[in-house]
Amino acid sequence: MRYGQLLREEVSAPGTTPLIGIYDMYSASIAAQHYNGFFVSGFGFAASYYGLPDIGFIAWPDMVAFAERLRLAFPAHHLLVDIDDGYVDPEVACHVVRRLERAGVSGVILEDQKRPRRCGHADGKQVLPLQDYLDKLELVLRTRDDLLVVARTDATEEADILRRAAALAATHADVVLVDGVRSVDWIHRIRQVTGDKPLLFNQIGGGKSPRLSLPELTALGVDVAIYSTPCLFAAHTAIDTALADLKRADGRLPEAPVGVRASTELLERNISRHHDPVLA
Repeated sequence: MRYGQLLREEVSAPGTTPLIGIYDMYSASIAAQHYNGFFVSGFGFAASYYGLPDIGFIAWPDMVAFAERLRLAFPAHHLLVDIDDGYVDPEVACHVVRRLERAGVSGVILEDQKRPRRCGHADGKQVLPLQDYLDKLELVLRTRDDLLVVARTDATEEADILRRAAALAATHADVVLVDGVRSVDWIHRIRQVTGDKPLLFNQIGGGKSPRLSLPELTALGVDVAIYSTPCLFAAHTAIDTALADLKRADGRLPEAPVGVRASTELLERNISRHHDPVLA
């Protein structure tokens, strides 16, 4: 199955394509009931797998292994994976792209940050010289077969944002992402310099970007919206609340809408024998 082409077709269709950030197999199992596309965010994966912030701790074999598990359980979902800066080295980036494409990933996001890297909505980001990033991006583009590639810039200076967005749009990358966009006006300005190239917008709770609906993003010319951490942050709140309630009840479990049966039924759907063999 050509997963990259399927995602390209979705991106090119009218409206803004939503991809929901998931952080483990359980969150993906729940998200799959509501949306047909996943985003594997570096923030969520670093938090859930390592218990660490999104500042460059992710090892590429861990991310590849997670993507393989996701594709086996969800053979019909779009799957966009954040590969940060390609794990520093261009040759490593190309190797990871080959592995992810073989695993059935739909697309990847490659950023222009230099180490030490930061979450795209954090302060203190630094970017590579533009040509160094473009060289790395070009190697990745030559390496991929069907995989959709999102070219991302984390530039923060106004002139540099527009310069880099235009340069990324001029490549053979499928989609452009300027992360940490601070206003609707800036979406307009970025759209003007990227021409007809599909544009991606990153929404993250507590981030620097405005909270916008899908119809609002469509009106702004945004083709893809990734929601980096809705599952992770919802779990944070729910777990904290549940354990505080348990403590107040002196350890007596409450009656709950989700228990062993509901959870097992959810997870049984992920067993590969339950999938249509044509899709799997």
